Amino acid sequence: MAASSTTSFPIPAIAPAVSTARVRPNRHRRITPQAGRALEILGHAIEYLTDEFVHEGTSLSADNEQIQAVQLLMALNRKVYFECPEVPSFGERCRSLLRLNAA
Repeated sequence: MAASSTTSFPIPAIAPAVSTARVRPNRHRRITPQAGRALEILGHAIEYLTDEFVHEGTSLSADNEQIQAVQLLMALNRKVYFECPEVPSFGERCRSLLRLNAA
């Protein structure tokens, strides 16, 4: 694994798919400035590669290196995002507060 020059997030040679079993929809995440910068850089890279692909007008195929690169960047983007901690909902914070006061 290598680390990118702008962040200390490790970048594996092949990014594994992110499991969606533990992912809850519509949950806010606490994104650190470091993670935010990584997401910004990855987003720009994804946008650049997809724009280039569209302008070249090449056909979609599973063995296209540009498509594979975009998929790799998207997997890394999800990995960075889902590693950020979820922000507790208002209800969860209230329940936690009530449990502390009851104890």
